[in-house]
Amino acid sequence: MADPRGFLNVPERELPPRRPVPIRLMDWKEVYEQGDPGQLRRQAGRCMDCGIPFCHQGCPLGNLIPEWNDLTWRGEGRQAIERLHATNNFPEFTGKLCPAPCESSCVLAINQPAVTIKQVEASIIENAWNNGWVQPAPPERLTGKTVAVVGSGPAGLAAAQQLTRAGHTVAVFEKDDRIGGLLRYGIPDFKMEKRHLDQRLTQMQAEGTRFRAGVEIGVDITWSELRRRYDAVLVATGAPRPRDLPIPGRDALGVHFAMEYLTQANRVQAGDTVAEQITAEGKHVVVLGGGDTGADCIGTAHRQGALSVTNLAIGVQPPSERPENQPWPMQPTLFEVQSAHEEGGERMYLASTVEFLTNDAGEVRAVVVAETDFVDGRRVPKPGTERELPADLVLLSLGFTGADTDTLNQQFPLPVDARGTIRRDADYTTVEPGVFVAGDAGRGASLIVWAIAEGRAAAAEIDRYLQGTTDLPAPVRATDRPIAV
Repeated sequence: MADPRGFLNVPERELPPRRPVPIRLMDWKEVYEQGDPGQLRRQAGRCMDCGIPFCHQGCPLGNLIPEWNDLTWRGEGRQAIERLHATNNFPEFTGKLCPAPCESSCVLAINQPAVTIKQVEASIIENAWNNGWVQPAPPERLTGKTVAVVGSGPAGLAAAQQLTRAGHTVAVFEKDDRIGGLLRYGIPDFKMEKRHLDQRLTQMQAEGTRFRAGVEIGVDITWSELRRRYDAVLVATGAPRPRDLPIPGRDALGVHFAMEYLTQANRVQAGDTVAEQITAEGKHVVVLGGGDTGADCIGTAHRQGALSVTNLAIGVQPPSERPENQPWPMQPTLFEVQSAHEEGGERMYLASTVEFLTNDAGEVRAVVVAETDFVDGRRVPKPGTERELPADLVLLSLGFTGADTDTLNQQFPLPVDARGTIRRDADYTTVEPGVFVAGDAGRGASLIVWAIAEGRAAAAEIDRYLQGTTDLPAPVRATDRPIAV
């Protein structure tokens, strides 16, 4: 283990400070300041290498957390990144974007603040890039087999890197003009600057992975044609269908889905010109939905110069402490103050949206909200509690309803389940031989760590399909579910 007295010597949980709000609202850079190496070493030393490290079980990737905590405490950064890369292709993504179910499963979290696992992870990979320890790992030989990966989000990229390193010729197809999926256009730079994504793509290209941006399968190439061209196909297109809110006034100008808004903002930060961009500048903004995507909208609106930002959630405010019905090592639902929430605005719970009101030009001018009442297990607006909130821009961040399967079903029918996701077996296979499904397209909208885990596991199954055997790791099955479910 690291420090034999671990958390006894360092009981406090410490994270690097966030940049002052007035400063960070002036740019789109990441909110955290550079970490103190001494503090990082102390925090890594709080891990005492438990006899049964439940953090392994809490992480779908099975990250070897006590090992690289110990190596960090000892100052062995190069060995730490080797152990981290043994289970995780992209620790810079998970270290910045994952909600860290490993920390909820930390044994110390039973009655004390958990080890700062996520921060140690992010620091290990940042240190590795800075020291030139992350290098391409091309295969020693080629198998002569070809694989098409459709979708360049974390699941598709993880599978592509694993399969390329196994010696297969892999092409990643992305319908957008740049590779990265939601990592590129869904995540604001203040959460993860795109340099982290770009340096990984450079590494993957050097290893031999081929990227085909601006190619929409089903339109530019039919699904059947793609299957004929390649020995195997992995569908990793995500679950991008947004959940709508069919209430009066939904067709008002100025009511948009969150991802439409975030995508445009990310394109502008990438240097693109977006005609008639949806912007919060000088507007009263209302964000419906209290999840991560809603928080991304809040932070983006602040940086664009919104007059006000109000966040509405239909349910009750989560507790600040672990509730009794979500005991350790489950991942509890807790009230969270993300960096975007620190930057201003108001958060309202038990707020049911009733109607969008418009002006004479058909533009949204207000949102009618009411208190949420619970009737027969349903959440409904409580009569007589309605009131208006000024709104010039409304962003719907209400979750997602499944994969976009229109062209897939027309050209290459694969069964879709009631959740809108593509049916697959535990080994990621579909009813069509040689066609596999990984990530949100098969499990529904989920965490980035699950997407990477499924990408790695699907790669192992594809390798087995192509060669009859595999040495690639398969951390999860397609039927696995988080411990909190």
